[in-house]
Amino acid sequence: MFDTILDRIGDANAVALVGLAGGLLLGLAARMGRFCTLGAIEDQLYAGDSRRLRMWALAIGTAVIGAALARAGGSFDPTETLYLSRVWSPLGSIIGGLLFGYGMAIAGNCGYGALARLGGGDLRGFIIVLVMGLSAYAVLSGPLAHVRVWLFPVDDMAVAPQGFAESLGGATGLSPVAVALAIGGAILLLGLASRDMLRSPGHVLWGIAVGLAVLSGWIGTWWVAHTGFDGERITTHSFSQPLGDTIFWLMTASGNTLSFSVGSVAGVLIGAFAGSLIKGHFRWEACEDPRELRRQMIGAALMGPGAVLAVGCSVGQGISAFSVLAWSAPLTFAAIYAGAALGLRQLISGFHTARG
Repeated sequence: MFDTILDRIGDANAVALVGLAGGLLLGLAARMGRFCTLGAIEDQLYAGDSRRLRMWALAIGTAVIGAALARAGGSFDPTETLYLSRVWSPLGSIIGGLLFGYGMAIAGNCGYGALARLGGGDLRGFIIVLVMGLSAYAVLSGPLAHVRVWLFPVDDMAVAPQGFAESLGGATGLSPVAVALAIGGAILLLGLASRDMLRSPGHVLWGIAVGLAVLSGWIGTWWVAHTGFDGERITTHSFSQPLGDTIFWLMTASGNTLSFSVGSVAGVLIGAFAGSLIKGHFRWEACEDPRELRRQMIGAALMGPGAVLAVGCSVGQGISAFSVLAWSAPLTFAAIYAGAALGLRQLISGFHTARG
């Protein structure tokens, strides 16, 4: 049945639908479950509330376990993903992660969060999405691409998978699936190791839902890549380059095809819109003054290049790369956290100075 559907709609439309389905769930999680990178970091640092940060652990643990089970069942192979097949650049992870995290704090949202805000009627999200998408493309394949390659030369093909499951499996004699299940289970337990978390079923359910959304992207695109004829890329949700991909598609749709990126971005917007209506939170908003607009544009302009250097954003590296246990994931996420903490500290200190 699925093969017949693929023949009828085509590979590109199929992966776009996969992205749309997962994006819808992510959009709902952002608006109804308050799943947000910057919000989680801010809660943990300044409110002493770790529940939203533990949601990330639940999302990661769910995605890791799901990916391992899919691998065991022959419906996914993480070694075919970009995160494991491309040579990892630790310097890119550190510098890119710091840039992204700092920009995220200055802008007030990451790309995923900005899409969720835009879906709720906040036009400030549109500014962040637009500037971040364009700045990512400027460094990825635009006028700054040669500078990026010169400063951060990359060998695309790795001799061995760049992941913990394979490296630890080789060192211990265990299968990569067993290693992934053990690590995923430990991360899942870490997310649940809090009485406050256990008393908040909404946080638990939406954290797991995000992990399932990321997993759906891997399994869906892997199936299309191995069943179809167009050689679609195996991917899942990330919100840096896909923002630029969507902008490009909007300008060239008559001569271009849909992609997972476009479906994912559209799904988050639709899901966030639906979630804001359900919660009664939809309202039109805009920047309060030019200083806020400038801050958001600068932050978005930093996030785009940062995500390109780190090969992923807070979702792309923080969950998607983690789900296949890529070496890059923990270091990049730590750099994003550090950059965000620095940016938040600067903003809060500035506010205190102004009041004084």
